[in-house]
Amino acid sequence: MDGKGKKHVREIAADARENQVVAKGLLEDLVQRGLKTGRKYLFVIDGSKALRAAIDAVLGTENPVQRCRQHKLKNVMGYLPDPLNEQTKAAIRAALRLPAKEGMAKPEKQAEWLKREYPSAAASLREGSAEMFTVNRLGLSPTLSRCLVSTNVIESPHSGVRLRTRRICRWRDGKMVLRWAAAALLMTERNFRRIMGYRDLWMLKAALDQKGALAQQEVA
Repeated sequence: MDGKGKKHVREIAADARENQVVAKGLLEDLVQRGLKTGRKYLFVIDGSKALRAAIDAVLGTENPVQRCRQHKLKNVMGYLPDPLNEQTKAAIRAALRLPAKEGMAKPEKQAEWLKREYPSAAASLREGSAEMFTVNRLGLSPTLSRCLVSTNVIESPHSGVRLRTRRICRWRDGKMVLRWAAAALLMTERNFRRIMGYRDLWMLKAALDQKGALAQQEVA
């Protein structure tokens, strides 16, 4: 998204599974087409380890990454019986509303409580939990923060592709898939609205610029 809160489609890639080679190639292509590598970006991603590793490999390890909270909650709940879902979900959501340092301690306590009976749920909660609080650490406004803590910002493009391709019953080859996906995304892009909290994007820019300046000082 740009500084005025407008979303733009920049790249697509075909991948049958979460593959680091594909994710890295996607970001490298963006760089070749002009994405500046000398500044910091906020990446909002799901739990893809391939995409997470590709960000570090192509654009450096200093970029803040926000893990989608909706994906994390869904993953953790998948390891728990129904009676524990609402209780655990409420505890995690309450922690996410706290300042980063205080909030990060709460999921750890929750994981400690879960690990004896539900070790997989505890491991899922602990994995990448610090990146659920990235936006908290950036000190953004509540409205902008709500927009940037999940991948919901890209759900409308996905819906647009599904809407415009739903009648196709036969795909001739992979090139046809990419052409239709690209065309559907560009058509959907015309109807994009500015993101919630766009008036506060200056706060995000200031936070990212500060991180960039600190990184340069460390290099110097």
